[in-house]
Amino acid sequence: MKTPKDALVIVPTFNERENIDALIRRVLWLEEDFDLLIVDDSSPDGTGQVVKKLQSEFPGRLHLEERLGKNGLGTAYIHGFEWALAREYDYIFEMDADFSHDPNDLPRLLMACKVQGADLAIGSRYVTGVNVVNWPMSRVLLSFFASKYVRLITGMEINDTTAGFKCYRRRVLEAINFDSIRFVGYAFQIEMKFRAWRKGFRLIEVPVIFTDRTAGQSKMSPGIIREAVFGVIFLKITSWFTKP
Repeated sequence: MKTPKDALVIVPTFNERENIDALIRRVLWLEEDFDLLIVDDSSPDGTGQVVKKLQSEFPGRLHLEERLGKNGLGTAYIHGFEWALAREYDYIFEMDADFSHDPNDLPRLLMACKVQGADLAIGSRYVTGVNVVNWPMSRVLLSFFASKYVRLITGMEINDTTAGFKCYRRRVLEAINFDSIRFVGYAFQIEMKFRAWRKGFRLIEVPVIFTDRTAGQSKMSPGIIREAVFGVIFLKITSWFTKP
């Protein structure tokens, strides 16, 4: 099924040289006509240079935004969201650079919005059990019960509340005030879902298999986890005193 050129995949990067060439090709070789935006935080390993070399292979489809310094996942995505909205894309994706998110699932997320009526389609690891490959059991349990914790505190009826593989309809991002987004790490993914849910948008989970990275280094840290744990409580409390 050929799709109009209205979908943009945003991939934040920091030191992803080992993965980025293959990821770009996998996304842009899909039958569906996705565009791709790499938001690179001045990777010292030369990730941005790899992207620049590939732009001539994919003219008009592969884009690069380079930022000074390492400013966090959330601000990278917000930079990408603003870039996408300014160029009038209708469907805007979040995706990791390390192949934990399978590019072949992008069309399924797009169809969840286009056909099933989702405003936000979530690539879910937990909607049909636990679909995670190559994670140690300790991390599987941490992620699984973190989502249960977020669901309990916030009231969102979502199985994978911390998922970072998503497709937004344009109108969802237009409705969110990016200046009011508080979190930049792991909790950013929770906050974006929570804000969309509070505004009454329809969230649909699409089952995916999450595979841990085989190249490069994980960005997970204890500080990111702490932000998520305490951030959820903050989100819930502030929601009592603010409009959606």
